[in-house]
Amino acid sequence: MNRKVVILINTGTPDSPEVGDVRRYLREFLGDGRVITIPAIPRMLLVHGIIAPFRAPKSARLYQKVWTKKGSPLLWHSENLKNKLQESLGKPYEVVLGMRYGNPSLKNALDHAVRNKISEIILLPLFPQYASSTTGSAVDFAFNYLKNQTVIPQVRVAGQFYNDPDYIDSFAQKILEKNPRRFDHVLFTYHSLPISHVNATHFGKPCSQYNCTTELDSLNSFCYHATCYATTRFLAKKLNLEPGHFSVAFQSRFAKKWLGPFSDEVIKQKAREGVKKLLVVSPSFVTDCLETIVELGMDYRDLFLENGGKVYQWVESLNDSSQWVQTLYRIIKNQ
Repeated sequence: MNRKVVILINTGTPDSPEVGDVRRYLREFLGDGRVITIPAIPRMLLVHGIIAPFRAPKSARLYQKVWTKKGSPLLWHSENLKNKLQESLGKPYEVVLGMRYGNPSLKNALDHAVRNKISEIILLPLFPQYASSTTGSAVDFAFNYLKNQTVIPQVRVAGQFYNDPDYIDSFAQKILEKNPRRFDHVLFTYHSLPISHVNATHFGKPCSQYNCTTELDSLNSFCYHATCYATTRFLAKKLNLEPGHFSVAFQSRFAKKWLGPFSDEVIKQKAREGVKKLLVVSPSFVTDCLETIVELGMDYRDLFLENGGKVYQWVESLNDSSQWVQTLYRIIKNQ
């Protein structure tokens, strides 16, 4: 029997919310040349000398807000998903986790596959919209690892799935559980990226030349900006949302030259314009984590209420829902 390993890949999480573990995680994450795209030596000086030492204590406090008795929500949601998907797939598949940063590591997952003479590896990055710093980084790491092996098994990559009908239906069902019709506005918020990362996907030219907020074709099909807006259009159509009843914004920015409009500013604006009931959903995350639980679930709620809003609701992610498990089952089988 040909044995197959499915590696579910996500960004990752520190081993604990303690400052030392968070600092190590940040060094690995921000040390990735696809995340901070400057030459290696200045990147290491920046990350090890400035960003990680100063950011680690603040990030640790945020991780402490989400940490549970089971540990990191991103990790235990992922473990639950892995177990359910394994049960659904059965033999000859083996489902493992491979975090791009932190543990359980992508390297260990690849080690396991090679040492156990697996005939086929299916890489499944859990990022609906392609970005060089997420899917690109994971695939780059995996191929760089495998090129040094004597025996390289067959490798398949499940690419971006923002336009997969079952993914859209899975997220639409999560939104419908909150009854979007009772809200004045629905905000679709996506993790922001440096504008330079996005422009690089279409030869350094700006998104305005490709109409990325309204159109999608072969020239911008791997542009994160374009696929986020396309995701929103698919979901809005599925949910029968009227134009003007929803909008798109970008969260978790680190600098001004990142994709906007910025979610926090849009939320303040909507509240000040008289929106009293706001529903917020982030279709770029399929697993709840620091960015969704704290930023969407806590910080944005406070921001909306402080600026005149009355009812704020955050839509949890897909996590290990049955419909999401079946979506991944079909994606894998189609590989």
